[in-house]
Amino acid sequence: MLKDNSNRPVIVQKYGGSSVSTPEHIKQVAQLIKKSCDAGNKLCVVVSAMGKTTDQLLLTAKEISQNPSRRELDMLLSCGERASMALLAMALHEEGVPSISLTGSQSGIITDDVHSGASIIEVRPHRVQSELDLGKVVIVAGFQGVSFKKEITTLGRGGSDTTAIALSAALNAVACEIYSDVAGVYTADPKVVSEAQLLDTVSFEEMETLASLGAKVLNQEAVSFAKDRGITIFARKTGDAHQETIIKDINITSNKAFIAIAYQPCLLRLHVKQIQHLAALLKALSMAGIAPTQIFSGWCFISLDDSHGIDSILKKMPQVQADQDFGTVSFIGKGILASPYLLVEALEIFKNSHIQVGGISATTQQVSFALSKNDVLNAVQLLHNAFLKERQRVN
Repeated sequence: MLKDNSNRPVIVQKYGGSSVSTPEHIKQVAQLIKKSCDAGNKLCVVVSAMGKTTDQLLLTAKEISQNPSRRELDMLLSCGERASMALLAMALHEEGVPSISLTGSQSGIITDDVHSGASIIEVRPHRVQSELDLGKVVIVAGFQGVSFKKEITTLGRGGSDTTAIALSAALNAVACEIYSDVAGVYTADPKVVSEAQLLDTVSFEEMETLASLGAKVLNQEAVSFAKDRGITIFARKTGDAHQETIIKDINITSNKAFIAIAYQPCLLRLHVKQIQHLAALLKALSMAGIAPTQIFSGWCFISLDDSHGIDSILKKMPQVQADQDFGTVSFIGKGILASPYLLVEALEIFKNSHIQVGGISATTQQVSFALSKNDVLNAVQLLHNAFLKERQRVN
C-alpha cells in the first residue's frame, strides 16, 4: 500500500536520449532514480526518445512524403518519448519502485496550436501531483503536449528540457536536474575540442545565447522559461553527480569578454538578392511556423530540423535561393564588442588558415561567423586554442 508522501521535496529530473538509448541504459537510469528516492525525494522524471529514434522516425516519414504534414509529424514523433517513458516505468517496477508513466497531455502540458514547434502556455499538474503524493515516481514523456484544440503537439528539438523546466515551476520543485552524455556546459563542444573546460556557472542570458547558436546541452526555450520563473538548472552527466554546471541568475563581471564557443555545422541558407524581399521571406517562414536561427543581412539561416514545409515556400518565392553549404561559429559572452581585438584576431586566424568568412553577425552578447560547413569544426578548434585556451591558463 502506498503511503502519503505529500511533505517530501520534489525534484524534477530529465534524461536525454543518450541516457535511455538502450534497455541497459534504461535499467541504469532506473537504479539512479531508486537511489534518489531512497534519499527521501519525490521524483518527477522527464525522458527523451531513445537514442536516435526521432531521427529514424523523421527519415521514415521522408520515405513516405518529401513534405510531410506537421500535424502528422507531431503524431509520429511523439511516439518516441512515449516508448521511453513506458520502458523506464517497467524498469522501475523491476527495482521495486512504484511508478507511473504519463504522456504530455496526461501530465497537463498545455501548448499553443503550432505543430513541430509549439510553446507551453500553462501546466496543469493535478494528475502528476496526486501520483507523487501517493509515493510514485512519475515519468513524463518530454517534448510534447496538447493544444486547446485537443491536438497533440511537439515542442521542437530539445523540447524535453522545456517540459522539465515547466514541470519544475508547476510543482514548486526544489531542483531541476538535466542529465545527458556530458557533465555540463563547456567552453566548446568537448567532442570537438578535447581541451574544452567545464564551466561551473553560466548566467541565464549566456545560456540562452549559447543554446540559440548551437550548444546542445540545453534547449533555448527551456532556458528562457527557467529565467522567467527563476528556476536554477543543474546540468550533469548521467551517473556522475560530482561535476556540473549551474545555470542561474548571476551577474557577469564586466571584464569577462566571452565564455564559450558554439557552432551549427550544417544549416539551410536562404538568400535574397534584394533586401526588400527579406520581409516577405520572414513573413512566409513565420506563417509556416519556421523560426530562423540567425540572419546575416540578406541571408537567413534555418535549422534542418525545423525545415519541414520549406519546399512549398521556395516554390512560391523564386526570388529566394537555398543551399546547405554553410554553418556558423560563434563567440558568446557579455561585452564581447568591447574587445574589438578579438574580432580582428579571429579574422586573421581564418585568413591564415584559408577559411573564407561569408558573413558576420554581432550583438553585445555574441559574434557569429558564417563559414563553409566544411570549415566549421576546424574553426571551432582554432578559435578555442587561440582565445579560450590562453584564458584558462591565466585563470
